[in-house]
Amino acid sequence: MKNIRNFAIIAHIDHGKSTLADRLLELTGTVEAGHHEAQMLDQNPISRERGITIKLAPVRMTYSLDSIPKFFDGKQQTLPAGKQAQKNLISSSNYVLNLIDTPGHVDFSYEVDRTLACVEGVVLLVDATQGIQAQTIANAYKAIEKNLVIIPVVNKIDMANAEVEKTKKQLIDFLGVRDEEIFCVSAKTGEGVRELLETIIEKIPGPFNQGRTLQEGQTLQALIFDSYYDSHRGVIAFVRVFDGELKKGKKVRLSAANETFEVQDVGYFKPVLTSQEFLINGDIGYIVTNLKDIHKVSVGDSIVPVGDAFMRPVSGYKKVKPMVFASVFPTDTSDYLNLQKALEKLYLNDSSLEFSSIHSTALGAGFRVGFLGLLHADIVRERLEREYDLSLVLTPPQVKFKHENNNFFEPYVKAMIVCPDNYVGVVMQLCQNYFRI
Repeated sequence: MKNIRNFAIIAHIDHGKSTLADRLLELTGTVEAGHHEAQMLDQNPISRERGITIKLAPVRMTYSLDSIPKFFDGKQQTLPAGKQAQKNLISSSNYVLNLIDTPGHVDFSYEVDRTLACVEGVVLLVDATQGIQAQTIANAYKAIEKNLVIIPVVNKIDMANAEVEKTKKQLIDFLGVRDEEIFCVSAKTGEGVRELLETIIEKIPGPFNQGRTLQEGQTLQALIFDSYYDSHRGVIAFVRVFDGELKKGKKVRLSAANETFEVQDVGYFKPVLTSQEFLINGDIGYIVTNLKDIHKVSVGDSIVPVGDAFMRPVSGYKKVKPMVFASVFPTDTSDYLNLQKALEKLYLNDSSLEFSSIHSTALGAGFRVGFLGLLHADIVRERLEREYDLSLVLTPPQVKFKHENNNFFEPYVKAMIVCPDNYVGVVMQLCQNYFRI
């Protein structure tokens, strides 16, 4: 357990998270350089076409200081003189690195929320050509709230228009870190990535149990942070084990759903699903539940021992609320039940979705669906059409109004706007122009 490091990469959209993940996969020997697609962890076709990450992606890497290749991308990798002493502080034994790559768009921030509930530290990545942006701040606050170790990193230092010193100054002002604590890397060329990898091992702590004495077969606590449905093996849940052990044939219980099932298989993400004998405290992996009723497994639920009514579920995960609502109708009315099944399956790995059945005189039976934003709505529509072969009509998104005593109440947002000094006047003018529209 002391040799496990669970961490995530968080950043604003298009700051290079998936590219950095590629370099880490290559440096640890998980994949061979030049023999995989760019942004390898973005497996969704929509994600690849749009060039954005829309789903969290876990992967397990193994690392040893002695096994790091001396050359990477044609360039020799060496540690700066000041960091050479740190290398001697790190044990030469093997380490397990569980990385979770996260989306950067605000509409998928709930993916970051559930990721941060499973890790002990984060790499906060900032594009040297863009500087600190909205989701940089939002994601950093989430990590600070969970008391995670934050490693600040400036990326894209190889770009001609990179403003490295300016970006470092922004990070110093925002996080209160020292200049020497900020790492400068190029995820594209691999410059500085090896040093960052060793710092992750040095600074991010290993997992720890929840303070209980482990008793064989009695103590178990795991958090479900994602899931999807397989027609042959039922619901496959992505889990972080906080206490105890999960293995094939073991009977466990879903805490919130109060559903008991026998574990059919467990394993790691390498990055494809790879079966293993067991998952132990600190591991991030998957379990095959064989549950065919997808309503019984929900993101944020805990896996606990059977018969232990006093085992507390894992804390730290909050359910998000949708902000935009739209009606979805199948163009062929006979596809209503297919649309319902598709939404239920999609809900397994997109827990922010809310939907209820409605009926329109013009369009027939359909669903009113809640989304986190306009991009989220567009992605969900495209996934439904592609993955489930449906033809849909999506009405213009609206916000949800509250009706009480013949009065309608609309939602409002209390927001803090952070912007450079030279934009304050323009932003204030925009706020005044659109006040109470």
